[in-house]
Amino acid sequence: MQMHPYLTFDGRCEAAFNFYQKVLGGKIVMMMNHGDSPMAAQVPKEWGEKILHARLEIGDMVLMGSDSPPDYREKPQGFSVSLSMADPAEAERIFTALSEKAEVRMPLQQTFWAVRFGMLVDQFGIPWMVNCEQPQS
Repeated sequence: MQMHPYLTFDGRCEAAFNFYQKVLGGKIVMMMNHGDSPMAAQVPKEWGEKILHARLEIGDMVLMGSDSPPDYREKPQGFSVSLSMADPAEAERIFTALSEKAEVRMPLQQTFWAVRFGMLVDQFGIPWMVNCEQPQS
């Protein structure tokens, strides 16, 4: 079994995934818009360029998403995409990059469980946690 976050956006999925690819590395291996899909005739013309499905692969991790029509769009709540890493410098780099135009809810800092931990809601409305745990003794 695998578990992959699937994120929905307000029409900015393509921009979000290009940003995540830049920040997190990896590669966008799938990005199909509604207009290029077999369902193109069934969606409003203004949705032709909106993303039907995107997939970003980062090593063995996968992040997927799409644009959600306004009638179905729900603001993300009750979850965060959590990134864990061993290198504090990498945690700093990723947190700083994700913080661009974001709402930082907890600045990246040392905690009782982590060398670095921080929380934010990025410019696309997606909640993130960046965690660099203390080395286990």
